Amino acid sequence: MLGEVLQWKYPADAVLSHWFRAHTNAGLRDRGEIAEAVFDVLRHLRRYRQFAESGTGAGTRRLAVLGLASVWPRETLDTGLDEHERPWLDHVQSLSVDALPRAVRHSVPDWLDERLAALPDAESLLQALNAPAPLDLRINPFKTDRKTVLNAWAEGAEARWGARATPYSPWGIRIQGRPPVNRWRTFERGEIEVQDEGSQLLAALVAPRRGEMIIDYCAGAGGKTLLVGALMRSTGRLYAFDVSAARLARAKPRFARSGLSNIVPVAIAERNDQRVRRLRGKAHRVLVDAPCSGLGTLRRNPDLKWRQHPESLVQLCETQAAILRDAAACVMPGGRLVYASCSILPEENELQVQAFLEAHPEFSLLDAGAILAERDIRLETQGPYLRLRPDVHGTDGFFAAVMQRAKAERPATRDDASGLSP
Repeated sequence: MLGEVLQWKYPADAVLSHWFRAHTNAGLRDRGEIAEAVFDVLRHLRRYRQFAESGTGAGTRRLAVLGLASVWPRETLDTGLDEHERPWLDHVQSLSVDALPRAVRHSVPDWLDERLAALPDAESLLQALNAPAPLDLRINPFKTDRKTVLNAWAEGAEARWGARATPYSPWGIRIQGRPPVNRWRTFERGEIEVQDEGSQLLAALVAPRRGEMIIDYCAGAGGKTLLVGALMRSTGRLYAFDVSAARLARAKPRFARSGLSNIVPVAIAERNDQRVRRLRGKAHRVLVDAPCSGLGTLRRNPDLKWRQHPESLVQLCETQAAILRDAAACVMPGGRLVYASCSILPEENELQVQAFLEAHPEFSLLDAGAILAERDIRLETQGPYLRLRPDVHGTDGFFAAVMQRAKAERPATRDDASGLSP
């Protein structure tokens, strides 16, 4: 199974899910340990491959041994090793990694190491990106509040997972470990969702109001859509756009659990969609969580650093610019545009926004930190952008920019805001 993951044909979590479906005899604990070992290999692949060169036999097996060594006690692992593998593992585990080049020590490709070297505290960032992430949840503010959920969990079986409030998001809960959250009653009742704290803060930047028309332009699995809809108190109209009808279909059970009735899922064409054109200049707020490299999520998706490359990054930046232009056209005069990515690279973030603003002088940049402060979210920002890092904030790497379109001389009429039929 590890060999299939290392072919990079499919995302690692998809390969694991397929393998688990084919091996139903694996228990919940076994599945967790296997997944943890595979992700450990992906996090440290470059360093492990260098270590594996000193061994004998199949290289993939040596990589698997190193991954399992991070999960199992040594005495358990030794029962499956031969007389050559035990001393080899002893030797590898005695090596110091401090003298290794940074790209090998932190297991990133050279091109990514070069880009991250230009960021502040690159060593700290790389170390944090290689650490496993905690599990962040979010309450559904349309159905409950965080204090109620935390109090209930403190008295129930969930207490073992050490749930605590996230430091920034007023809706977030952080737990340790990987419990079967989808089996919890609070999840089944639509009172909680899985969502990283950084992603939750995007809804605060959108700052939705009741009765508005809002577009989540790249809705994906619908996590941000749900929070925006809940903050609208299920009023107005919230369009969930995505180019993948399959993704929207997978989001529909989440929409149903949430209790919201204001979400309108719409599968759109990648460019020149007729339904998008009909909404030009009519949306109060538009959120663009753009498709990106995902390099800010390496704690959860370590295979991305091996699946991405400079050529794919160029294509992604072109796609982001096109989406941003199309989405911006839907913003009404005086309306708000939020551009976000889960990347840590400037070409997908600041440079993308700067290029857009130069081409669209009718938009101006707002201060993200001040907008968050209006919701009593105290998070220091340097400059107008929201930049989140795992080593600083404990979240995935996120970026967001908030822009406002200049007001029109003539206010829109009631007919102008009719929008699409549900």
